[in-house]
Amino acid sequence: MNHIILRNKSLLAMATVLVLVSAACSSPDEKTEVTQKSVVKTISYPTVPVKFINPEYEISVPAELKPFEQVEVHARVSGFVKQLLVDRGDYVRKGQLLAVLEAPEMNQTYLSDKSTEQKLYGDFQFAIQAYERLVSASKTEGAVAAIELERAKSLMESAEATYNASKAGSAHSSQLQQYLRITAPFDGVITNRNISVGALVGTGANLPLFMMAQGNKLRLTLSLPEKHAASVKKGMQATFTVSSQPGKTFPAALSRTSGLLDQQDRSLTLEFDVENPSGELQGGDYAQVKLKLQRKNSSYWVPTQSVLSTQRGTYIMTLNEKKMQRIAVKEGIRLDSLTEVFGNLSSNDNILLKPSEEIKEGIIN
Repeated sequence: MNHIILRNKSLLAMATVLVLVSAACSSPDEKTEVTQKSVVKTISYPTVPVKFINPEYEISVPAELKPFEQVEVHARVSGFVKQLLVDRGDYVRKGQLLAVLEAPEMNQTYLSDKSTEQKLYGDFQFAIQAYERLVSASKTEGAVAAIELERAKSLMESAEATYNASKAGSAHSSQLQQYLRITAPFDGVITNRNISVGALVGTGANLPLFMMAQGNKLRLTLSLPEKHAASVKKGMQATFTVSSQPGKTFPAALSRTSGLLDQQDRSLTLEFDVENPSGELQGGDYAQVKLKLQRKNSSYWVPTQSVLSTQRGTYIMTLNEKKMQRIAVKEGIRLDSLTEVFGNLSSNDNILLKPSEEIKEGIIN
């Protein structure tokens, strides 16, 4: 038994020596080749081609419904409120009488101006007759001196001018009396009444008699961010919803824009005229508007995950003919999984799907 154990130990020792001798006899080149094969790994960078397209996209922006016209109704002359014919919530037509004022001194002024006008009219008629008599008499040679004829003509013209001035004064007084009747400037609804019968109103009062708004037509107003401003087209269609009527969608068409960006929030103001004959919508409601927009020209689009945002800026990485390059871009619109970018790109560029700051620029083996 001991003989067998000794024999196994001898065989094991011989095998160990053979392995060591074989390793020692191996060439250095063979060792290096084996090491390199175990260390070198092939790195691949998935890429996609950049897209040069002009897609239609949809955005949703908040907006506000406002009355198409809204005014404060003031009295143009001073007076006391004699009658109030409407109240808050009343619908009125253009030219409808809203209130009547009284100002006795204004009536007396008118009567005085009218009386003066009539007197001056009589003086004017007398001057005309006097001039015509002299003209008739002057046909007899030597009956009327030329200077007398000129004096009569001058008196007639002066009387005419005085009469015309008085007539204008009477018309002014009469017009002021018309201002004692307060009428509606357009079809609409009385939204507020600030006075009562007997109140003194006039040009010196800051408080309006009524607040009035047009309800059968509304303005849908929204602020469009700067990056979408170039996509606005004349007469473009939109749809909107209001929280007071869930589930209902209303159409609208673009009527006008501000033309320039607001300097405070860098936005373009859009207005849509909304017909509201049944009064279904209310001025002052907040709305959510959906717009379908499209650029005027095509632009470059890349997968959103291909945009690399770092402390130094926003970049994408291109891999063209084994050359890695980092290109600074500015982001535009996002559409599903694509992002619009602006930078030094061409239609033949291939974009890295998953760029990172660790990837170096240069030639890739």
